[in-house]
Amino acid sequence: MSESLQIDAAATPMMRQYIEIKNANPDSLLFYRMGDFYELFFHDAEVASRALGITLTRRGKHAGNDIPMCGVPVHAADDYLQKLIALGHRVAVCEQTEDPAEAKKRGSKAVVRRDVVRLVTPGTVTEEAILDPRQNAWLAALARVRNGDAWLYGLARIDISTGSFEVAETDERRLIGDLSAFEPRELIVPDSLFSDPEFAPAREQIEMGRCAITPEPGALFDSTAAPRRLQDHFAVATMDSFGGFSRVELAAASAALGYVLKTQVSARPTLSTPKRLDATGALGLDAATRANLELTRTLSGERKGSLLAAIDRTVTPAGSRLLTEHLAGPLTDVDTINDRLDAVSWCLKNDAARDELRGMLSALPDMVRALSRLALERGGPRDLLALKQACEGALSIASWFAAGSFGDLPAVLDGAARALDGLPADLGETLARTLSDEVPLLARDGGFVRQGCSEELDELRALRDEGRQIIAGMQARYCEQTGVKSLKIRHNNILGYFIEVTSQNADALTGSEEAKSEFIHRQTMANAMRFTTTELSDMESRMANAAGRAIQIELEQFEVMRQAVLDADSQLRAASGAIAALDVAAGHAELALSEGYCRPHVDASMAFEVTAGRHPVVEAALRAQMANPFVPNDCRLGPDENRSANGSIWLLTGPNMGGKSTFLRQNALIAIMAQIGAFVSAGSAHIGVVDRIFSRVGAADDLARGRSTFMVEMVETAAILNQATHRSFVILDEIGRGTATYDGLSIAWATLEHLHEVNACRSLFATHYHELTALASVHDRLANVTMAVREWDGDVVFLHEVQPGAADRSYGIQVARLAGLPASVVSRARDVLDQLESADAKRDGSTLIDDLPLFSAAPVREEPKRPDDSILQKAVSDLNPDEMTPKEALSALYDLKARL
Repeated sequence: MSESLQIDAAATPMMRQYIEIKNANPDSLLFYRMGDFYELFFHDAEVASRALGITLTRRGKHAGNDIPMCGVPVHAADDYLQKLIALGHRVAVCEQTEDPAEAKKRGSKAVVRRDVVRLVTPGTVTEEAILDPRQNAWLAALARVRNGDAWLYGLARIDISTGSFEVAETDERRLIGDLSAFEPRELIVPDSLFSDPEFAPAREQIEMGRCAITPEPGALFDSTAAPRRLQDHFAVATMDSFGGFSRVELAAASAALGYVLKTQVSARPTLSTPKRLDATGALGLDAATRANLELTRTLSGERKGSLLAAIDRTVTPAGSRLLTEHLAGPLTDVDTINDRLDAVSWCLKNDAARDELRGMLSALPDMVRALSRLALERGGPRDLLALKQACEGALSIASWFAAGSFGDLPAVLDGAARALDGLPADLGETLARTLSDEVPLLARDGGFVRQGCSEELDELRALRDEGRQIIAGMQARYCEQTGVKSLKIRHNNILGYFIEVTSQNADALTGSEEAKSEFIHRQTMANAMRFTTTELSDMESRMANAAGRAIQIELEQFEVMRQAVLDADSQLRAASGAIAALDVAAGHAELALSEGYCRPHVDASMAFEVTAGRHPVVEAALRAQMANPFVPNDCRLGPDENRSANGSIWLLTGPNMGGKSTFLRQNALIAIMAQIGAFVSAGSAHIGVVDRIFSRVGAADDLARGRSTFMVEMVETAAILNQATHRSFVILDEIGRGTATYDGLSIAWATLEHLHEVNACRSLFATHYHELTALASVHDRLANVTMAVREWDGDVVFLHEVQPGAADRSYGIQVARLAGLPASVVSRARDVLDQLESADAKRDGSTLIDDLPLFSAAPVREEPKRPDDSILQKAVSDLNPDEMTPKEALSALYDLKARL
């Protein structure tokens, strides 16, 4: 927060105005509108010039010092706003709120009135150029109340670019996971919570997830005032009509709404009524699991390489956003999952219909974001045109469904068709009748109302547009009347229209009383004189009035159309949701067709039977690289007639690079894809609904919080063992490898037994501790499987196949050789390994140290063996340079070098 600026007694009226507005918005960079530029002064200018890479200049003085200044053009402001928001800055946009001509009426030194019209923050942007059309731009609010010895949290999220408004209740254990599910751009919290040391670890994790945290006064989160604020905004007498909300949920919802209203100043966004998110209906995924499985982003933060990027075949922005939401919260309700799968099956079965539907969908603009910009009074004619096209396209799709002989549609498709049919037909007709085919970006530019829509507007446009021809005719007449062929009628913003002649020809306009009475002198220049006439002034006035009145009529028409759109808000939002649902279903069908995916059988059993499963991301990457095809594998973790009703555990051994981690992840991804209602990357799949998925794959430290790699591993493992139920699916990789061998083996042993006896869940457990394979003989639901390899001439060949049994070794030295370790290191490692595996080596390692003097002498680098000189001599003598082509000579040279 910048320090308050003091107003210098000698400050200009404009600078006084700037300082007053800036002091009212101390925590934001002030974009101060001056003509065609947004200007920044003082400390704001220094910050912005560094952040944006623009020139810092000086303008005037304040308190005896030069005033730093920089600016950005209004027409390019969105690009600069995007950079500032990405860097975590807030921007207060200060616009001129009156016409400069009105200011002049108050005196020559009067300052044009200005005021902040909006605050731009990471979670409240609406500019099309800044937003990613494929993702929601969530603003979240977090409230908390004491619940016994623990804290209970309320979490609300709003996307003002789409109008979505959702509320949930969570706790300390689930908070980070719930936030990571939808990746908010900004999180507002009470200032007391922001500074609470207990909240510091969670705050650090949230900030690491590229989310800006904004502290706000506690009054904004007052739960007693919350119902009234929500009721006033939605014009209802009670919140009961929206469902039951707890006190902490109401506090979060009210704070999110209050922050939106505060940042939008006078504009009122159109929001859907708050909807309660039921955590019991969604598959649980904690933050670590989401990151490890790379559902929507890779570990480096990119969309490319994630599951979302691999399976997204949608053709509309709304569809892509809905698919992202599905991945954020896979379902656990079997009926809803199968409803979605029925829709995909229908689209897959009806090839021609699917292709036609996707073609119609791809032509539809982003309806809901255009609607939100218009509601915030930031929309323009192009948003109206987008809605016109969207309405026409949506009604065409509804008619297409009605006219098609499709029989009974699946529930998802039928509901979508009904929502599209519910659009008011007269809205599209009104927009089509009023809007031109080509429209400008801004309403104030005019030219967007169709010819013939308004008789008065047509007349004014004719007068405005024909004025130039009239002016040209007047110029020709004045030339003939005065005999001055070089006479010109010109225009500038100061004089308006004027007649200009050279000084030598001025007598023709001033030489007689008759001429003087007609040509009125306006200005004398060094080489020219300027005049006007009563006729020219009248014409100019009529043209100016016509242009001004034409713009006024167009703005009135714009407001009529805008209001008509806002009156149909609920129908338009329902239609946008229907378009998204159709797009996702058709996209999944397209994916299944192109990639050979199957429909999973999803039910409430404990089954987990995957045949010929593949990793969707890795398979796509291999295909793009034209590499060897992906090797599919089966996975069967469900109970059978010989076992109890609980799930099985597969203990997976095998070499590094053998494909263990890929196998673990692919089965977790198959479960997630099945429970979002998508076809899966397998030959067949039977998935009994999973309530939570836990993943502990890969190694990473958290130095900022003082956690080593092993500590992070243990924290995540503890969370799994404490939370997994018999319906959960757990994948664990290399538990215990970050510490001493026996410590790690003991931890892995105990973890495996806990998963089997206490959690009783379906699990894949990958390890290099081959000692664990002995547990399969005493635990009936534990089975040993391994990644198949073959050895050939001392090399190891990875087959990437999962087969029953246990690995006899890890092939780590072969992998090290493939990685490029020096030959001497690989050789020495083999010697050490032979000693370690010998029966004579003591467990405490004392004999090993004696037999392997690790530090007694450095390994001697062996000189490479050279071929016998006679062999080289013969090879050279056999060459006949005179008869060799250049290519043959070069090949012979390479051959000789290879023999050295």
